[in-house]
Amino acid sequence: MASREFLKILQSARLGDVCAQQNLASAYLTGAFKTPIQPANALIWLEKAYLSIQNQVVSEFTTGNVEISGLSDPPPEILSILKQISEVPLAGTFNSPAFSFGWESFWKLAKANIDSSHAAQWQLAELLLDPSKKVLHVELNDWLLRREGNADFKSLQKTAKEFLLSLADSGTPFTNCAKELLIKLQPKDEALSSLWNAWIADNNEVALIQAAELGLTIAKLTLGLRLAQFNEDESAGQNLGTPIVKSNASLKKAAYWIELAAKDGDRDAWFALGEIYRRPQFSGYNAAESDRCFDRAAGLGHAQAQYRRGANLWRKREKVEEKVRGLQASYWIWQAHQQGVVEAKELLGKILENVSNPKKNDWYELAIFAEKALNHHAEHQLDDEWILLCHRLVIANQFNLSKAELLLCDVGQLQHEHCVVVDIRYELPKILPRLIQIDTTQQRRSLLAAGKVFAGSESDLEGNLRQRRYRFDRVTEWFKTTFSQDQAVA
Repeated sequence: MASREFLKILQSARLGDVCAQQNLASAYLTGAFKTPIQPANALIWLEKAYLSIQNQVVSEFTTGNVEISGLSDPPPEILSILKQISEVPLAGTFNSPAFSFGWESFWKLAKANIDSSHAAQWQLAELLLDPSKKVLHVELNDWLLRREGNADFKSLQKTAKEFLLSLADSGTPFTNCAKELLIKLQPKDEALSSLWNAWIADNNEVALIQAAELGLTIAKLTLGLRLAQFNEDESAGQNLGTPIVKSNASLKKAAYWIELAAKDGDRDAWFALGEIYRRPQFSGYNAAESDRCFDRAAGLGHAQAQYRRGANLWRKREKVEEKVRGLQASYWIWQAHQQGVVEAKELLGKILENVSNPKKNDWYELAIFAEKALNHHAEHQLDDEWILLCHRLVIANQFNLSKAELLLCDVGQLQHEHCVVVDIRYELPKILPRLIQIDTTQQRRSLLAAGKVFAGSESDLEGNLRQRRYRFDRVTEWFKTTFSQDQAVA
């Protein structure tokens, strides 16, 4: 059943309110207000909003028409809606009434020089090139033929491949995804398959070299590992072990082939390259370059590289410039821990606090009362300030905060992917920040619920520390008066 907030936004959107139309599209994309995620509906409302904004812009220009690709400096209203359009999963809107608008918009965005261009380029590349979407490719080709009569699907794929190559070298948030898709698009013709199979079945080194020369990424990596003589699991590149001491010439050849595999986006290749740069007998020995390779492997998801990067950041934490010491290190170590690196658990315990049992915390009873009050806030006619304090009590219990942290922490900025950062130095400089691991689903739910409420509230609604303390005393006294008797009966 739709919430009241959603129905209000829907009513305003139907009346032509552009802001409401954008908010409605955002709800269909993110699932806010318990809305089912429906990219097609989101695109329909974005089309309405975009046309309304474009008409307003056109009325201010004498040209009579404004195109995305023709705006070197789009106004903020246009930029805002372009960003939303670029976030819509285009493949999920195929056959919807707004797909034509989305298709045209994404191509204009991809060719424009604005912040949303990279997102549009990635979506078009994935839609047109991903081998897992072959059925959709056929349907899209038919749609283009019906629509344009002489659409050249191969030409569109060629342009999308240019986008993909550009993204792979750009250092954008889509770089890793682009590299992974390029790996999927590696040539897989019968010659390459037969050469690789000959290596796997018969250990035919000539076939391995030919496959590497023809561009097969796994063959490049395997050949490089053999030349370096890493003595464990050479073909997979997962557990490299201790290399046998090799001559500089052999290590140079190994580095050549492994670097080619690394440029294809292979994380194991980046890790192996980092190992080679650390070898004293290698003439290209370079500790800084080795760390860079390990960092690239970590960014691509290599578990041991993630642990190495996190441990390195933790050792150098005094020299690393960051707002909260240890946050970056804990992130990479947590990533490695998620992939089963045994050593990561112990080190993570030194950086992050663990408070996964809220029943043992001091705020448990008040948090129970706060949850009851929030569940019946309309019945109790709670003010907005009281609702915010109830959420603070729930969060404080989940993460065992002190009273000062409960009252002063910035709830909207607490959550990071793997932990919460409790930092109240802006008010109490002597209290050091804390990093607390997020362990349970209930902790994440509490953070999500509180974050939504605080995001929609005014920044100065809670007042200063003295006002918050006074409100805390009033609320807790009301809790005890209202709920303690019910709890005793229960």
